[in-house]
Parts: sequence; structure tokens; C-alpha cells
Amino acid sequence: MTGFTCVVCGAHHEEMPLCFIAPAPVYVGGIPETEWPKRVALSSDQCVIDGEHFFILGNLDIPIIGRDDPFRWSVWSSLSQKSFDRASELWDSIGRESEEPYFGWLSTNIPGYEPTLNLKLRVHTQPLGIRPLIEVAEQDHVLSRDQTTGITWERACELSHAAG
Repeated sequence: MTGFTCVVCGAHHEEMPLCFIAPAPVYVGGIPETEWPKRVALSSDQCVIDGEHFFILGNLDIPIIGRDDPFRWSVWSSLSQKSFDRASELWDSIGRESEEPYFGWLSTNIPGYEPTLNLKLRVHTQPLGIRPLIEVAEQDHVLSRDQTTGITWERACELSHAAG
């Protein structure tokens, strides 16, 4: 049998996966599961740890040269409480994409790259129904260069295997 079974949707797909999602910010892994009910509030798009660490899930897209679909990492970014509160306030608001980008720190390890944890980010709110767009703000990191200039299909295959 060729293809793969997606861990997000559970369906079998014939093509190579180009989208990977981190289930939670990396910091959740350091909390014993028995403490999660008291310390971790995790939804599909937001996370709060200990009532003082705030995270939002967004899409970090990397163009693939010669293809329409990007390679997508759905990753977690930390936000200040003020930014998190503002994003939450506008969550269901039409026109929320006109917000200035929020500053964040990458809170996901991305396989196939030199360390990515705590890279500076810009979190761009998108129209209703679309996750925020994550932009790597550290231009000297290879992830930022890939996001700006794109990657080859061969590199996309390498990343897919590293993530799978």
C-alpha cells in the first residue's frame, strides 16, 4: 500500500504529506500528565499554562518552488498576555486580519532544521476560519530563508521524512 494515514484527520492519502501539526507547545511536555487538568488549558488553537504562559497555533508556510501548495508547519507561538487577550477578543470578529502582527517566540521544535525553539516571530492574524500566519523574524536562520525564498521538492521530501 502506498501513501500514508494522516494522524490529524485519520484518512489515508496517496500523496506525500506537506502539512504537519504540533499538538501542543513543547513546554506542555515538561508537565506531568497528572498535573495537566490543573495547569494546562489546551484547545485546538490556544493554550495557557499555569495561567501565565500564553500560546496560539498558527501556520508557518514554506513555498515549494514550482508548486502551488506550500510545505506547512502548524506550530505554536508564545504571546504576551496582552496580545493573547487581544487575539482572543477578536477571535470571532470579521476584519480581525487588519490587526498589526503580534510578537511571539516559536514554541515548537521543527524537525529537519537547526534548533528552532524560541526563534522570534511575527504572528499575522488572518480572516475568520483561517489560522494565523507565522513569519520567522530572525532573518539569519535557515527557516526564515526557506520561508522567504522557498525550497526544492527534494528538500520538501527530506522535511516530510524528518517529520514523519
